[in-house]
Amino acid sequence: MKFSNKLLTIMLAGAAALGSQACKKGLDYENNNNLNPETVWQDSAMIKAFLSDIYGRMMPGWPFNGNSSDEGMSNVRSMPDYNRGIISVSSTTSGLNYDQIDRINFFLDHLAELQAGVLSPVTNQRLQGEAKFWRAWAYFGMVNNVGGVPLILKTQDVTNVEALFVARNKTSECIAQIVKDLDDAIAALPGVYPNAAQDYGRITKVAAMAFKGKVLMQWASPLFNPTNDQARWQAAYTATKAAMDEAVAQGHALHPNFRKIWSEERNKEVIMVNQFLYPNHPNNFNSIRPEPLTKDASNTNQPILSLLLAFPKRDGSPMLLDKAQLDNDAYNAQFLTDFYTNRDDRFYSTVFCGGTPYPTPDEVAPIYVKGNSFWNVWKYDAGQAKFVNMLNVIHPSMPGNPSITGFFQRKGLDTTVTAGLGGQAQTDWVEIRFAEVMMNYAECANETGRTAEAIQVMKDIRKRAGITPGAGDTYGITATTKNDVREALIAERFAEFAYENKRFNDLRRWKRYDILNNQGFRHGLYITIKDGQMVSPADNIMTASVRAKFSAKFIDNLDNDPNYKFNLDLNHWFYALPENQLSQSKGMLKQNKEWGGEFDPLQ
Repeated sequence: MKFSNKLLTIMLAGAAALGSQACKKGLDYENNNNLNPETVWQDSAMIKAFLSDIYGRMMPGWPFNGNSSDEGMSNVRSMPDYNRGIISVSSTTSGLNYDQIDRINFFLDHLAELQAGVLSPVTNQRLQGEAKFWRAWAYFGMVNNVGGVPLILKTQDVTNVEALFVARNKTSECIAQIVKDLDDAIAALPGVYPNAAQDYGRITKVAAMAFKGKVLMQWASPLFNPTNDQARWQAAYTATKAAMDEAVAQGHALHPNFRKIWSEERNKEVIMVNQFLYPNHPNNFNSIRPEPLTKDASNTNQPILSLLLAFPKRDGSPMLLDKAQLDNDAYNAQFLTDFYTNRDDRFYSTVFCGGTPYPTPDEVAPIYVKGNSFWNVWKYDAGQAKFVNMLNVIHPSMPGNPSITGFFQRKGLDTTVTAGLGGQAQTDWVEIRFAEVMMNYAECANETGRTAEAIQVMKDIRKRAGITPGAGDTYGITATTKNDVREALIAERFAEFAYENKRFNDLRRWKRYDILNNQGFRHGLYITIKDGQMVSPADNIMTASVRAKFSAKFIDNLDNDPNYKFNLDLNHWFYALPENQLSQSKGMLKQNKEWGGEFDPLQ
């Protein structure tokens, strides 16, 4: 296979994700419009640009997918069919995609045959290590969805048509190959790059070790390990602990301020990152912002009740809601006080609450002025027997649609740009951070009987969240047994990693869709102004006298439609292969057993 001149030109221009805000020296190549593809392998700059293009194609960016779990919702009746139990082979979106694996194999094959002197042996091995990390990343993405896939590790000969059709390898074989690629990467990559300014964002030994631990933890989890083979958990424990130890040795640590993980770039918690910078590689957070403080998109990832209650109180005790007692004024008032003023730091860094100033420079003068509170609360209209959003009442003539829940995503928001400049946002996406390495290690420690180690990790995580140690330095952790600690870890991950694209995969690998199904509908909490009361933009709900004008109301079904409820199928844990890929494979690809096929993803 040979890539065309046109494709190579695109590749060499596409080093977006890796070096766009560091020095780009070494990542650019002067295109004289007379590029011979073979000259790529005679020039170190072009070789590195080829690899940078792989980074640009594969590095994950900010996910705005809270609607896919119990973190949030974007619109009424927007719950995915999969979550409602409406599933079929024809609607699957889990197809096999070898575009990047093909590109990586092509790159690795050429590095293996590179003429002496083009790259030093050390650099050649490092570039191979980076590429093998990405091959492992690509394979794991597919294996995690469907189980075993065809392992293709060399550039295929397009003239040998029959050889292009390859059967699925066992899942265990795929995991072994993924781990091998990662071990090769670990051996070849530095813990820290010597030129930190230029090479920041490249995959390091720590990132490869962290990902290896995650892969083995997934392989040990109930999704792939229904018999709870302890050997798998021990392997995962060894890998996750080694990753944490290496991270510490290379200077990684928890950032002391949870919110600043995303506002202070290049901090010690960052292990794998997609760097965003305007104008070369900007981001856009407008979709998570409320109207009218946004442009072209709005109201994505509005927190629902399950997420609002996921964050503990300041003393570490859970934030509980007894909806049966909400009609009790004293209970309601205390609940609101705890809800707004007595939460751990992660709550305020993850969720924006109506009735407080929105943390951007935006103004819709004279209706809304920076520094005033942005009110997205409710009033019950007895005549219509429904709740009415008060946005346009407290802010008369305020344009835009009110929210569904009254709450919005705060985590990661670039607070320096206005809605009109939303496309110039620059908050980096941290794909792997030290807290995840710690939590993965804690889970594997607990599953191998090292419960005390797991509890200590949770204490460290909670201490950073501003939770007080309390009597006995428990940080509110009451779990002592393996089962109870497992449940505590599930809850802790929900709060710690909200909106970080981990919740649904966690529930799936634990085979805990019951956590969603037991919720039924997507519930809400309407902060409702009492009859005869009113607030102004100058008021703030964090003030006790202002808060006293409100009560909390439980909303059973935010979708307002009985057909929209969590009802995930407990008999389908792996996704189906698409029918068109099966039919085009000349019988080589077999469907998963759960979908009527012959392939067992547990082997």
